[in-house]
Amino acid sequence: MNQNALIKNLPQLLNDIKSENKNIIDRAYQSILVCRDVLSELKKEVLNKGFSTVEEEIQFFKETKQIPLENLIYFSEVHSFEIQFPKIDFKSQLKAIKKKSDKINRFFLYNLDFGRYIELGQTHFDKEYYTRAHLNGTPITLSRFYFQDPEFCTARDMLLGKYNAYKSLTKHLTFKKRNVKNEMNGVARSVTNFEKLHWPFSNTDYVELLYALCSKGLGSKDNLGIVKVSEKLQQVLDFTPKDIYKTYQEVKNRKKSRTSFLDGLTASLLDEMNKSDE
Repeated sequence: MNQNALIKNLPQLLNDIKSENKNIIDRAYQSILVCRDVLSELKKEVLNKGFSTVEEEIQFFKETKQIPLENLIYFSEVHSFEIQFPKIDFKSQLKAIKKKSDKINRFFLYNLDFGRYIELGQTHFDKEYYTRAHLNGTPITLSRFYFQDPEFCTARDMLLGKYNAYKSLTKHLTFKKRNVKNEMNGVARSVTNFEKLHWPFSNTDYVELLYALCSKGLGSKDNLGIVKVSEKLQQVLDFTPKDIYKTYQEVKNRKKSRTSFLDGLTASLLDEMNKSDE
């Protein structure tokens, strides 16, 4: 199976695991196994075929590998946290959440410059960050990842995976904290245990729809920006977007239709209307 097939199938596999496992610990464990398998297959393909260009190598370690890597780190963190989470005593539970949140905040603070590089969609250090030739040239810093396979790791691909995984982990902790506080106040857990909608489309499709909704006025009443509106949508959709601003620029720079996803939505709706008229 090639890289594209592996990556294309992974979201559906993870969604199937979510549907089959209501217990978060079981879901996390099964997801870890799947992500490990995908990374193992990707590594075999990289070692067998290599890369034709530097750009191809950057694209793999910055984007392709990140899909299973981010999920592996995220579910590993969730699994570890949930296993150790206090089963009783609301104060102890909130303390555990705060301890984990503080650790994540320290990580983001320690990697502030790298975070800015990612959030602004910068690329000028990509060759140093996402090619294997520069792995040994990276200064040694404190890291949880003491050993990195020089044939399948770069100077910053693991850090990128952890950065994005921790962004998702903050959402998990936020919902966890809300559930605990609701139970403290006598609110049923089922009120906040909302089953999100699966997003079956691409990151680019999400960004295109997000900007279309905002340009039409979604969020304007509360003076919400693009990021805040996206955060609201993520409370409904089981999807975490990447590089919103950078992706929007790529959409704007399309040579053909700049609204291909919206065009597709319109075509699908018209087709459905025509069917119902028959």
